[in-house]
Amino acid sequence: MRRAYIKNLREHLDQEVEIRGWVYHRRSSGKLHFLVIRDGGGMAQVLYFKGDVSPELFELSDRVPLESSVIARGKVREDKRSPGGFELSGNYLEVVHSAEPYPIQPKEHGVDFLLQNRHLWLRSPRQAAILKVRDELIKAVREFLDREGFILVDAPIFTPAACEGTTTLFATDYFGEKAYLTQSGQLYMEAAAMALGKVYCLGPTFRAEKSKTRRHLTEFWMLEPEAAWYHLEDVMDLAEDLIIFSVQRVLERRSEDLMVLERDLKKLEAIKKPFPRITYDQAIQLLAQKNINIKWGEDFGADQDTALSADFDRPLVIHRYPADIKAFYMANDQERPELALGVDIIAPEGFGEIVGGGEREWRHDKLLEKIRKHRLSQEVFSWYLDLRRYGSVPHSGFGLGIERTLAWICGVHHVRETIPFPRMLERIYP
Repeated sequence: MRRAYIKNLREHLDQEVEIRGWVYHRRSSGKLHFLVIRDGGGMAQVLYFKGDVSPELFELSDRVPLESSVIARGKVREDKRSPGGFELSGNYLEVVHSAEPYPIQPKEHGVDFLLQNRHLWLRSPRQAAILKVRDELIKAVREFLDREGFILVDAPIFTPAACEGTTTLFATDYFGEKAYLTQSGQLYMEAAAMALGKVYCLGPTFRAEKSKTRRHLTEFWMLEPEAAWYHLEDVMDLAEDLIIFSVQRVLERRSEDLMVLERDLKKLEAIKKPFPRITYDQAIQLLAQKNINIKWGEDFGADQDTALSADFDRPLVIHRYPADIKAFYMANDQERPELALGVDIIAPEGFGEIVGGGEREWRHDKLLEKIRKHRLSQEVFSWYLDLRRYGSVPHSGFGLGIERTLAWICGVHHVRETIPFPRMLERIYP
């Protein structure tokens, strides 16, 4: 008997096949029993007619518990009313494992209950669709950077110092020395860029932020390209092209999953060049027109990001922020030294910042001055300063948060659904 995957059933029309999976749904109409089976790649309905199978098999098909693992066989036929458009006329059913009463039912469950049972919640069609889109997004960003000549370089998880600020570090003992979980792979990508030209890393990052907002996780994945000889305009172009390519790829390959999520595809189809670009100064003026009070020199929060993006149908690029609210490694604008050559990209529809980056300070004396100004350890950053002593060049890069970007693409309200096992302020289980 030929084994088939449910997503490929159209290739086996009118053939006898075997499928393996889990019972997602079960119903009966007297002489006909219906089992909906999922195998991770799709769902298919298997029909068992009373007169066509043994009484024992017919009874079994009516009482097999939900989420039991099973092997089913039958002839494939097309039926547009069935999940996936194809179904099996069943003639065999083997219960590999009979599941206990499944705790997640079609009824409404509270968020805490679902998160406590996240290991089971992943099996729902909505959560499975999000994970498939996540997979496609990660494939897309890697393919894009590969095409652009970037080389993947893995950054360490343990680090000796802060990158984004000392107040959000997870500290740990490292054989008697203090070490931290990485906030970003950027500093290491700068070193790699001096060796390989154009590089990127993709991996987990950690922020000990005591925040309970819908946009924050304590552990999340970040894509971080870095390129020698790139200036601010270059990195803005790169980020724009990357986002457009990724959205188009997801639309091309995962539209069915987006429809499971009831995502408005027209809003994603509008993500094309050019993205609107404004300076921090212009953003302040735009907020003032909306009667949102914020002083020059203050950073934007969720409310300001949402207000700024409301007028645009595609991501908004904001650049040249006050230097005092940006990280120590950011280069200053030569024409206006009070500004940093930084950029943030805000997703439309109120999903917030998805990209942060800019041009790095590449001169040794200027970087040393910034390290001292921020009261950072010159000894800890000695290796980072070395990069400015041996053939330093202008360079730039950015970080793209996978979970926030995915939340926007999927239209998911909270980032906790965009990662398989979310880590938040008050949750580390399961």
